[in-house]
Amino acid sequence: MDVKTYLKELKAHTPYDFSDYSDNSIHRRLQKVLNDHQLTMDELLEKTRTDKYFVEQLVEEITVNTTEMFRDPDIWIAFYNRIYPLLKNRTSLNFWHAGCSSGQEVYSNIIMLNELGLLERSKVYATDLNSKMINQAKHATYRYRFNKKHIDVFNSKLKASAVGDVSQIEIDKYYDISEENDSMKIKDFIKKIPNFQKHDLVQEKFPFYNKFDIIFCRNVLIYFNTSLQTKIFQFFYDRLHQGGILLLGNHEGLTGFFKTKFTRNDPFYVKNNAFHFKY
Repeated sequence: MDVKTYLKELKAHTPYDFSDYSDNSIHRRLQKVLNDHQLTMDELLEKTRTDKYFVEQLVEEITVNTTEMFRDPDIWIAFYNRIYPLLKNRTSLNFWHAGCSSGQEVYSNIIMLNELGLLERSKVYATDLNSKMINQAKHATYRYRFNKKHIDVFNSKLKASAVGDVSQIEIDKYYDISEENDSMKIKDFIKKIPNFQKHDLVQEKFPFYNKFDIIFCRNVLIYFNTSLQTKIFQFFYDRLHQGGILLLGNHEGLTGFFKTKFTRNDPFYVKNNAFHFKY
């Protein structure tokens, strides 16, 4: 049995559809599952049909969940210097993190909104296919030493940028830290802000009615084929306010028709209309 046949069976017997994922990506990840569990493809199909707990584990192993606080700090510096100031006169703000993984990007955004006095008028939504990641995001406890390194790099770049009133993020302000246990837990006043939901971007009905000022979808679309990417771009376009911003991963970009529907201002894509963000 080949991979495409297995993916059709997976779709038929579970809520999940990986048939439009990039061939190289899905083949590589399924091969790793087979090796790790010492299964043949036929045995994998049988477990998929009969064991719903295995299916959830399979989804966890197929999906990619790499993230950290203030990942790619230059992106956050660009937000701080160029985007957040443009939002200060808006009475309400909606943010969506699509493919939020374990939540560090979500909390990074919320911390910046709080630092800049924008949090009280902001609503933050976050979704991911992986139930385990959503639960971890809600729990909001992370490895201290790993994430502190990234926060320190962000702080050094923020200070060097010499724009605005915030010179650094004070870790103790936002986290309860245990160096002994190598853990940092987001404090409750921040943890209560985001609305986390499990959501399959590929095929499930969207769980929120809002339109958004900014959609984050970083390092997700790279795993989809061109046809599925086009479908998701249309969905994002429809969910953004006029002049809203889409942020993709460093190795992702709009294709085809959608290059004419957004104005690119690196690293952001702005939904076209009479008003454009000017940098």
